[in-house]
Amino acid sequence: MYRLWYYLRETVLSIWRNLSLTLAAILTVAVSLALVGSSMMIREGAERATAQFQQGVEFVVFMNPDADTDQDAAIRHVLDSSPAIEGYTYIDKAAAYDEFETLFADKPELIESVTPDVMPPSYRIVPVDRSAGNVNELANQFAAQPGVREVATATEAIRQIDDFSTLVSQALLVAAVVLVAVSALLILNTVFTAIGARRQEIEVMKLVGASNWFIRIPFMLEGTIHGLIGAAMAIPVLFVVDNEVMAFFQESDAVPLFRGFAVPEGFVWDTSIWLLILGGAVGMIGSAVAVTRYLDV
Repeated sequence: MYRLWYYLRETVLSIWRNLSLTLAAILTVAVSLALVGSSMMIREGAERATAQFQQGVEFVVFMNPDADTDQDAAIRHVLDSSPAIEGYTYIDKAAAYDEFETLFADKPELIESVTPDVMPPSYRIVPVDRSAGNVNELANQFAAQPGVREVATATEAIRQIDDFSTLVSQALLVAAVVLVAVSALLILNTVFTAIGARRQEIEVMKLVGASNWFIRIPFMLEGTIHGLIGAAMAIPVLFVVDNEVMAFFQESDAVPLFRGFAVPEGFVWDTSIWLLILGGAVGMIGSAVAVTRYLDV
């Protein structure tokens, strides 16, 4: 019990003595891990947005919610009689609403804002010839039919979303890697400064028989706390990205599939746990390097 109290006391005192360096290290960790978490969410959102194309569907014909039975029957007749169509699946308003509820299960306010009546029914179509040129030609033919709201093709939709998510997530990851390295260096320098401030005290402790780990643990605990606090500060950013940034794309009409740009329920909390683990690891590694390199014990 005494040792635990000693470790906590020395860690808090060391953090207070080097408050400016500590704040710099914590803020850098927070920014870097916020970028890492945002990148993970964007990639997950992209996968969810293209989920309907992951089972061989090449294009989706979205009907107008108020399309009449004759318009719907005309589309179905073409699909049933055309030798160019291998198969299709019809998603009615109720099924589309069920998908919407599943996709946005963690956003009840969004679900409450719509009803099954306003959901567009759709046909998910698999053509015989799945080349890009043929798919685009078929999509254009269906887009010109009465009652059709829009047609989303796998080649174009996935390309748009993949290009967007890849560009953004890669940029965030590159910046995050650089900042994580900077964070580790800041933590290393903070711990090194703490070691220098207590050099004489450390020498006395060694003379009276203190073990190497007894001396090292407070410094390593200090670095770990830096990382954990930085990770904790990054977590609210993930909720802002989920509730504001990704919600913006869900409401956008620029790319139809961006309306499915979301992460599953609990994903933000799972990502938060990983950020805490990563933050603690960065802090511990940075402080361990400092202790090993600069502390002769």
